[in-house]
Amino acid sequence: MTITRASSSSARPHAFLSPIDGPVRRLSGFSVSDQSDNGVGNGGADPHPAVAEEINEIKRYEDFSTIDWVQDAIQEQSRRRARRREGHGFWDQEGTFGWRRKLWESYDAGQAWLVVTLVGAAIGLNAAFLNIVTEWLSDIKLGYCTTAFYLNEQFCCWGAEDVYFLFAILFAFTSAFLVKSFSPYAAGSGISEIKCIIAGFVMKGFLGATTLFIKSIGLPLSIASGLSVGKEGPSVHYAVCTGNVISRFFNKYRLNAAKTREILTASAGTGVAVAFGSPIGGVLFSLEEMSTYFPLKTLWRSYFCALIATGVLAAMNPFRTGQLVMFQVKYDRTWHFFELIFFVILGVFGGLYGALVIKWNLRVAAFRKKYLGPYPVTESVVLAGLTALLCYPNIFLRINMTQMMEVLFRECEGDNNYEGICDTQNRWPMVFSLLIATILRVLLVIISYGCKVPAGIFVPSMAIGASFGRMVGILVQALHESFPDSNFFAACEPDVPCITPGTYAFLGAAAALSGIMHLTVSVVVIMFEITGALVYILPTMIVVGVTKAVSERFGNGGIADRMIWFNGFPFLDNKEDHVFNVPVSRVMTSSPLYLPASDLTVREAEHLLNNNKFQGFPIVEDRASKVLVGYIGRTELRYAIEKARRVQPLAPNAKCIFTHEAAAATTRIQSLRSTSTTHLQGAPQTFDELENTTGASTVDFTPYVHHTPISVHPRLPLETVMELFKKMGPRVILVEQRGRLMGLVTVKDCLKYQFKVEAQENATIAANGSSPTWSTTNGNGENQGSVATLEEKVWSFLQKLGKPLRLLGDRSIRLEESSARLAHQRNDHAVDNSTGGSHQSGIPQGTEEDDMVELEDQER
Repeated sequence: MTITRASSSSARPHAFLSPIDGPVRRLSGFSVSDQSDNGVGNGGADPHPAVAEEINEIKRYEDFSTIDWVQDAIQEQSRRRARRREGHGFWDQEGTFGWRRKLWESYDAGQAWLVVTLVGAAIGLNAAFLNIVTEWLSDIKLGYCTTAFYLNEQFCCWGAEDVYFLFAILFAFTSAFLVKSFSPYAAGSGISEIKCIIAGFVMKGFLGATTLFIKSIGLPLSIASGLSVGKEGPSVHYAVCTGNVISRFFNKYRLNAAKTREILTASAGTGVAVAFGSPIGGVLFSLEEMSTYFPLKTLWRSYFCALIATGVLAAMNPFRTGQLVMFQVKYDRTWHFFELIFFVILGVFGGLYGALVIKWNLRVAAFRKKYLGPYPVTESVVLAGLTALLCYPNIFLRINMTQMMEVLFRECEGDNNYEGICDTQNRWPMVFSLLIATILRVLLVIISYGCKVPAGIFVPSMAIGASFGRMVGILVQALHESFPDSNFFAACEPDVPCITPGTYAFLGAAAALSGIMHLTVSVVVIMFEITGALVYILPTMIVVGVTKAVSERFGNGGIADRMIWFNGFPFLDNKEDHVFNVPVSRVMTSSPLYLPASDLTVREAEHLLNNNKFQGFPIVEDRASKVLVGYIGRTELRYAIEKARRVQPLAPNAKCIFTHEAAAATTRIQSLRSTSTTHLQGAPQTFDELENTTGASTVDFTPYVHHTPISVHPRLPLETVMELFKKMGPRVILVEQRGRLMGLVTVKDCLKYQFKVEAQENATIAANGSSPTWSTTNGNGENQGSVATLEEKVWSFLQKLGKPLRLLGDRSIRLEESSARLAHQRNDHAVDNSTGGSHQSGIPQGTEEDDMVELEDQER
């Protein structure tokens, strides 16, 4: 950026200016920079190295905004070109520093591998620590080690104590209090937020060191409290936090948000890998569920990171059994084709379970947000107490869920009874106990998932599927024993166990996990790596396939996708296909706030920044023609103005220059003026050359302007624009016709229109006598008055019930909301003007206070 004094007379130096843009090509109705463009945010040749470094240091992305993948890619390409030029200069010299330069180049090239190695090792160590602590805390509820208190039940003589309920309350209180007091973002699973962050959404603090620390402490406490929550979802969160924290020590990632997301993607898969002891399954989970952009290099780095993490976890051997997870099991029996009927039943159960839990958990989340927001600690304590009271009488609910699956997955061999599960004389009471465990666990998962402690839903869902599957297996086994000579069981060999109930539990766990998350391939691979039974690959694929078919009948997207919708995050799901049959002009904001290239003062620019929250501004040639010439981000504009004021006081009406043409015209005018004013001397000066002056008359912003933003024609189909957002990841797409700015569109605009169309479709279906599907309305369009009345009655009952617990109540403000709707005043672009938009918002709005966000009630 160059500041020009009022006394300037000579042509300005080019050190801080880029030449006029290179060629621009038309591709499918939108414009992009030609590959010959070398700009760092300006679409032209590389600027002065000082400016390039300056641009990299700018904190470009504000909280609750979206990154610009295109700009970050250009920035990374420019960095590589600059390093190559520096290297060529060194190689031409004959000196002792050549080997240092070569070593530095090797380090820069291998920096990604160093980062994923450190991240993988850190995640493996943290996972081992959490496994050890979780097991000890879970066992301490049932007693203590009489010889060494620091050992768990497996390694010592256990002295039983009746403190189950007390410790459940204590652990839940401690976990909720830590989350509320130090890091509200540590609550919940975090998968839905991480999906949005990897896709480009910015949530400052969500992946910070504080969140990592509180998540790592609170997670064992919440699991040990007995709440029907799991650690696998939060494992993804703390793994991604680890990747973010470590990558910040490397400028290559700290200065480039898009590059950072490569590490975050690898970390997400590694979190699943250490949670299930499944490195390949973790990588596939990251590919299938977490990432919208997964190039081959990210796949390989994800694999390497998962390999390091699981290797470290295996070396730590936290269970002292050689197993990476507690419920690992080996099967040496085969299956029979007549069992496919029962496998299909398990698949149907998984799909129905996922649909039921997603629907009612979202309703509980709406109730929690409306009524229980100020009482996160009280809610967690009451849930833990209720869970302890309901679960203690049932052996399958009393023990840890991972221990429960370890028991249910086992084959019955020899005299081993495994909590009575293999006792054929006690078969029917066991079936009844498993049925009760399944029903209660479903209810507890619905009301517990989403409370303000670190909480996941993977293992609870697998435990539910395992209990139901084991129950079905026992019934099939009893059926075989009752009719051993039936043709239906003709494939069974005599004197050899024909039915293995443990495999039914295993397949039921896979079905429930697939049903709640809507995953397929990654679930099959995870379950295979857990058992190592290649013979059960086909049954697992059949069960998961049936589950997927049943789940899709009730709507697209698992619980993470539905929570993204519930929270109103700007996320375009690659798994959804839409046919709107409308041009982008129907969705765009037709009167965006723009900046003229040269007819704008610094005072006016500051006024716009102070009175608007827009994330960027289109730049036009002049107010009359509105010819589009570029785009500048809010942060870059504010940074440039502040820097100009630090260097020298600005004249009251100092002009803002945004294009090279306007800068050249200003220089010519000032040169003409200087010829008739003999006492005016001097020239435009850069920041390094500028000395004491009376005031600058122009401020050059051209190094910070993106001169070739992506633009489309107003008649381009909306579906194509949405694909551009998904595959290219721009922050904003400008709409122009014959060079004239017509409007702009962002992801939020597309989502607004999508929600509006879905609401109209549901209203049409309801008018025709049918009920809209809950998957699109989430219950918001069906019996709204009845739902509201029911919520009021439930809240009144809880208020009466909670009077004795007032001592546990807290009056905190709603700091614990770890996800926020995209607020109206936090728009990702300069869309809304004083006249507003022509379309209504389909995303609930919110307001920001300090560093947190208070959510308003969702429009129902």
